Amino acid sequence: RMDGKSVLTYFNDRIAAEIRLPEAIERKLLSPFQYFGVTDYADLSGLKWTSGRYDTRELTNLFTIDRAVADKRAAMTIESIIKYVTDLDKVKALGFCVSVEHAEYMSGFFNENGLPSICLTSKTPDDERNAAKQRLTKGEIQYIFVVDLYNEGVDIPEVNTVLFLRPTESLTVFLQQLGRGLRLAEDKECLTVLDFIGQAHKKYNFEDKFKALLANTSRSIEKEIKEGFVSAPKGCYIQLERMATKYILQNIRKSFDTTAGLVSRIETFVEDSGLSLTLENFTNYYHLDVRNIYKRGTFSKLCVFAGAKDDFSEPLEKIMGNAFLRLSYVNSRRWLRFLLNLFKSGGKINFKEMAPEERRMLNMFTYSIWEKVYPDLSFDLVTELKSSPTMLAELIELLEYNYSKIDFIDKKIDLGFECPLDLHCTYTRDQILLAMDHMDPSNVREGVKWIQDKQTDIFFITLNKSDKDYSPSTMYKDYSINESLFHWQSQSTTGSDSNTGQRYINHRSLGSKILLFVREHKRNNFGTEPYTFLGTANYVSHEGSKPMNIMWRLDDPIPAGYLKKTNQLVAG
Repeated sequence: RMDGKSVLTYFNDRIAAEIRLPEAIERKLLSPFQYFGVTDYADLSGLKWTSGRYDTRELTNLFTIDRAVADKRAAMTIESIIKYVTDLDKVKALGFCVSVEHAEYMSGFFNENGLPSICLTSKTPDDERNAAKQRLTKGEIQYIFVVDLYNEGVDIPEVNTVLFLRPTESLTVFLQQLGRGLRLAEDKECLTVLDFIGQAHKKYNFEDKFKALLANTSRSIEKEIKEGFVSAPKGCYIQLERMATKYILQNIRKSFDTTAGLVSRIETFVEDSGLSLTLENFTNYYHLDVRNIYKRGTFSKLCVFAGAKDDFSEPLEKIMGNAFLRLSYVNSRRWLRFLLNLFKSGGKINFKEMAPEERRMLNMFTYSIWEKVYPDLSFDLVTELKSSPTMLAELIELLEYNYSKIDFIDKKIDLGFECPLDLHCTYTRDQILLAMDHMDPSNVREGVKWIQDKQTDIFFITLNKSDKDYSPSTMYKDYSINESLFHWQSQSTTGSDSNTGQRYINHRSLGSKILLFVREHKRNNFGTEPYTFLGTANYVSHEGSKPMNIMWRLDDPIPAGYLKKTNQLVAG
């Protein structure tokens, strides 16, 4: 929607299915692209910023009226087209401008330099717009300069070049404008994108734009830039000029990756967004991973630093500040409902009268904060939490936020006892072990844990093992073959004729279970990475000994989104 309002309210705030831009390109539903970040020497860092965007009049003045800047910038645009476009005679381009004056200026400048162009605005008659489309297709004109006219709802598949001649503050608008050139067409090999990048206002968000273009959104954009955008979709290419790279990195380092950047956005959030300041509103508006906040402290204290909340001092402030990052991963509906009911009611906890799975879930929670199971606490949990009302309120807000963000179907798995672990949910190693009644999780270091009383082998699998974290003898080859088959390599000391090897091979006849928990990396940008529960698995076959290469068949298929991550690592 061009008014910036969400359409989710019409669908009960739930997305049934979605396909991101990289996936659509890889499935050949859209054209691949080559994106060039061109250095723009117009300095926008000091321009007025209001309601989440640059002031249009100030941008227009800079891009059109200030001829020293405007003419140099327009000439640079032509030079960049000559530099990056393969066949100038076949260009069919849309240039997105900041205002009608800007579009008219660019069209005039291009025509004066022998590049046939026109300008279209919302006031242009329909017959003239339709004629412009035909003229562009036939090659009578090569450039159409527009404001917001071609953001959505207009289809010119033959467009093979897109010029971003203005900073696009809205991710939605950026994708709509990019999408004008991604339509498939005969003889169109790819879309060429020229994005003109100058020194931006500190509140301008480069990260969202690049994340939307990349297949792997778990890597930091700073790392992607330094490594040459290795996560670009198949057949696509992203290149930044040296100064453009510098401007982007400077902006990112001053944005959400610093406490000062977060605080500055909280300060003006209500003015910029028109929304009330809540954790969910703030993260949704800025497309922000909530872990970026909890890497810096509590949201409540950041609001205090921004002058948006009265200062407070509470006994649990430090310990909850550390725990929120761990709790930000919780995505089991069952566990979240239990915790929310517990803390919202505020009633006394009677641990002995709880159901076994509830006792396990409570132990998982208390260990995540105090590294103690509930019976070992030296205080009453409810009283302790109530002593810090701000932290308790933020805890509830975070748990509700987590619940609202769940976008997959979880499922209770029958393990022969009341286990709180749900299929495809995310847990830390300690939480997994406590769910299995292993009450001292800190003493487990190996990648496989045999739980004798539950007759269960737990496999902790890290897919992408780095030389820094693993020795050559533990660089096991683990990956999915397809949605149901998983290849796993045992420890180098495990032989097929050993008791352990025989237990793996004959687990069904022995009545034991195999549980697979998988993570991409040992650590991510926020610390130790938790595991995703892929469910129970059954032995299919094996090759070799010391180590054993075992093929497991999962009882439940791996979700498509996670399967892509595990399959990507096969070639590596």
